[in-house]
Amino acid sequence: MLANLFSKKIKFLAIVSCGTCAAYCEFCFYTSEPRFYKNFIMPLVHKLDPETSHLLAIQVLKKKLISVPKFKDPPSLRSTLWDLEFDNPIGLAAGFDKHGEAIKGLHKIGFGFVEIGSVTPRPQLGNPKPRLFRLIQDNAVINRYGFNSDGHDVVFERLEALSKDDMTKRGIIIGVNLGKNKDSADSIEDFVQGVKKFAPVADYLVINISSPNTKGLRLLQQRKDFADVIDKVVEARNKLCMKHKTPILVKIAPDLSVEAKQDIAAVLLRPGKPRVDGIIISNSTIVRPPDLQSPLSTEEGGLTGAPLKKMSTDAIKAMYGLTKGEIPIIGVGGISSGADAYEKIRAGASLVQVYTALVYQGFPVITGIKKELAELLKKDGYRLVHEAVGADHCIE
Repeated sequence: MLANLFSKKIKFLAIVSCGTCAAYCEFCFYTSEPRFYKNFIMPLVHKLDPETSHLLAIQVLKKKLISVPKFKDPPSLRSTLWDLEFDNPIGLAAGFDKHGEAIKGLHKIGFGFVEIGSVTPRPQLGNPKPRLFRLIQDNAVINRYGFNSDGHDVVFERLEALSKDDMTKRGIIIGVNLGKNKDSADSIEDFVQGVKKFAPVADYLVINISSPNTKGLRLLQQRKDFADVIDKVVEARNKLCMKHKTPILVKIAPDLSVEAKQDIAAVLLRPGKPRVDGIIISNSTIVRPPDLQSPLSTEEGGLTGAPLKKMSTDAIKAMYGLTKGEIPIIGVGGISSGADAYEKIRAGASLVQVYTALVYQGFPVITGIKKELAELLKKDGYRLVHEAVGADHCIE
């Protein structure tokens, strides 16, 4: 009888212990506790195929299974650009929420703005799998997705539904990154179609001419073709019957030659010609730094993450100087801390974007970046983040 009673108590304790452990894990996951993510969630996620992990993250965010962080954006992180009010300058880079499925969840975890896409006119599957690789030793990722997209119509319907929900849309700044179809006969026309389609439902649009995973796309960064792209997409935007002209940005590669950067700047500053409203620097790189450690570093595709950090910062600094600070820059590439974000802001970026850091640190990284950035601004005597934009140029 005593043995039976003891056995029941052991079972009861086991059930209570398992229940408590499960509740604790659920609490840590839901509240995005950083150490729990670092020591448990991310190692577990990394046992899955990279693309499976990506799709799982989208579903978690789509179903809003993450709580709102307790951290409140301080006034120092607020800024105004293109008549848009940003609660903080940390945005999500294109390539994560490709089809505009998880915008509410992404806003919920603390992003100041969310860029979806790239979106192509017609649906397309992208490149064959596998097409996403974690370079764990290098804190980097290589992807060759090749613009897998649900297409204009499907993504537009999602954004239109979101825009009609005033309570949901309020405070969410959405950018739409536009791509071209792989078999398109007219690349520029694909971008023009995207401008016409999404200008009414996007806060800004991005012309992506720098992805390395669509054959011939990067050639549109050459001076003559680049000027043609800019002229046609800005003209298409200007012809739309809209009270407010949706800002158009262009996304460029980090590994352009000095001459190519000079050509792009010359086109952007042409007197009396159409101008874009901003530049995103940068896309992924086709360059492979010699110090990469991962055996996967030879995979084809665009490299992002820590190895891209200096290259993208140098490109930001160069383009800020070449454009005389007249065209706002969104800086992206290798940002995983507040110090990384601050470095790009001081180099000339008005806003910054994150992607690869999510792969290695999970959702809590966003709050961490914002906290550290606010501390660095305060330490250097900046009242508002925009005061630090291009600060390194003033020192030289």
